[in-house]
Amino acid sequence: MLINLEDTLCHKYKIVPTLEGQIKVFFMQNFSFFNLGIILGLFILNIACTSFQKEIKQKPNILFLFADDQRADALGIESNPYIKTPNIDNLAKGGTRFLNSYVMGGHHGAICAPSRAMLLSGKSLFHVYDRLDGVNTLPKYLNNFGYETFATGKWHNGASSFESNFQQGKQIMLGGMSDHFEVPVRNLDNKKKLSAPQKKGYSTDLFADAALEFLDRYKDSGKQDPFFCYIAFTAPHDPRSPALNYSNAYAKDEIPLPANFSPLHPFRFDDFNVRDETLAPWPRTPEVIQSSLAEYYALIQHIDDRVGDLISRLEKHELLDNTLIIYTADNGLALGSHGLLGKQNLYEHSTKVPLIISGPGIPKGQTSEALVYLFDLFPTLVDYLDYPMPKQIDGKSLMKIIKGSENQVRNSLYTSYRNTVRAVRDQEWKLIRYPQIDVTQLFHLKKDPHELHDLAENPEYFSKVNELMSCLNEHRLATEDTINMNPKYFEEKVYDYKKLVQKLDPWQPSYIIEKYFPKGTRR
Repeated sequence: MLINLEDTLCHKYKIVPTLEGQIKVFFMQNFSFFNLGIILGLFILNIACTSFQKEIKQKPNILFLFADDQRADALGIESNPYIKTPNIDNLAKGGTRFLNSYVMGGHHGAICAPSRAMLLSGKSLFHVYDRLDGVNTLPKYLNNFGYETFATGKWHNGASSFESNFQQGKQIMLGGMSDHFEVPVRNLDNKKKLSAPQKKGYSTDLFADAALEFLDRYKDSGKQDPFFCYIAFTAPHDPRSPALNYSNAYAKDEIPLPANFSPLHPFRFDDFNVRDETLAPWPRTPEVIQSSLAEYYALIQHIDDRVGDLISRLEKHELLDNTLIIYTADNGLALGSHGLLGKQNLYEHSTKVPLIISGPGIPKGQTSEALVYLFDLFPTLVDYLDYPMPKQIDGKSLMKIIKGSENQVRNSLYTSYRNTVRAVRDQEWKLIRYPQIDVTQLFHLKKDPHELHDLAENPEYFSKVNELMSCLNEHRLATEDTINMNPKYFEEKVYDYKKLVQKLDPWQPSYIIEKYFPKGTRR
C-alpha cells in the first residue's frame, strides 16, 4: 500500500525532482506551520517517488529465446560432441541449466500450440489447452509493471491473442510451420492489428534481424523502461532445409544414430500417420536418420550463430549486464529414436527440452536435476523480479532452486498425449501407460536414460509399477485430466507398417521431397 500511496500523491501534487523551485514559491506564498508540514511531507514523498522510479529503471531486461522442436540433447554442452553450439553453451556456462525440463504434453499432434500456451500462461495443459484469448499471460503481466514488450517469430495461438499480448511485433508467423525460405510474416501496426502476410525468408535470419532492430530502437529511445523481447524461432522444426550457407555444415553420415534408434516402434499406440511420422518412409533406415540429423543440427547451429549476434548487440548497447536471457524449446523430437520421428509420444527425447537461464543474479555454471515444466517459467520470472504472484497459476517458481536453498519443487512429474498416453516420472523411475491398448512400460532412468529396457513385465518390479500407477492417478486427478484410464474395450496394438502411407504437406522444398518422399507418395 505504501507504493500505491506514494504513486497517488506524487501524481496528485505532481512533485518531481525538477520542481524544487516551484516548491519554494509555494512555500513563500503559503507559509504556515500547517502548510510547512504538508510541504515537508510532500518533499519526503518526492524523494520516495524518485527512489521508486530508479528502482523500476533497474529492473532487468528479458530476452526470451524459444526454439521449435529442439530435443534436450541437441546442444554441445549436453555432452554432445557432434553439434556446434558455442554461444548457447556459453550461456549455460554463465548461468543455470536445468537437466530435467519438460513440456507437459498436448491434446493434439501440434504439441507446440499447447506448449506455448502453457509457457505464456503459467497454466498446466488441462487448464489452458492451446487458447490464450482472455488469459493473463507473461508479456501482458510484465507490461502492467512497465515493461516494453516485443515479439517476433512463430505464434501458434491465434492472431487476436497476439494483438492483445504485445505492444510491438515484427515478422510474426501465425500458425505451426512454413517453408523456411518463404515465411508468411506480418507486422503489428500502431492500432495493434497484424498486417496481411508477406512471404519472406530465411526464417531464422528474419526473426533474429527483427530482434536486433528492436534492440537498436530501444537503445536509441533512451532505454527508459525495461524490455521483454520474445523470439520464437521456427527452427529446427521441419522442413529440415537449412539455409544455403549451412547446408553442408554436417556430412550426412557424420552424426551417429541415436542410442535408442529403431527401424520401427514395437507397437501402435496412436495414429502413426500423424504428419511428423510421415516425413520419412518405414522402416526407418540409418541413412535417412543420419541425413535428417545432419540437417537438424545445421538448423540449430544457425540459431546458435544468431544467438551470438544478439548477445553481441546487447553488449554493444551496454545492455548485456542488465539482461536476463532464457533459452529453451517448446518440445523435443524423436528423429529415429524408438522408431519414431516426431514429438507425438511421451519418451524423454520428445518431452524433455533444454532450459538455460543466465543473467544478473543467476549463479554461473550451475546445473539442476529438479523436475520442472516450461510453465514454471512464468512464476519464476515474477519471483525473480519480486512482483506479486498472479492468481490461478499452476507453475512453481524455480528461484529457490536457482538460489540454492532448495533442490526441487516437485517429487514427480506428469506428462500426457491426447487420450492415448500418460506418463509419470520421479528422479529415478518412469512409467508410461497406454490405456487404450493395455500396455505399460517401466524404465529405470538412472540406469537406462535412453529407455531401452522395459521392466514392466518383470515380477521383481511389480511393486514399482503399482507405486508409479498410484502416483500417475494422483496427478491425473490433481490436474483435472479427464482421460478414461479403464476403457471397456482395448484397441489393437499390432500394426502392419506396409499399410502406413506417407503424405506430402505443402511446406517441403523440392529437394527435400526428392530425398525423403519416394515416388508414389500421396501428394
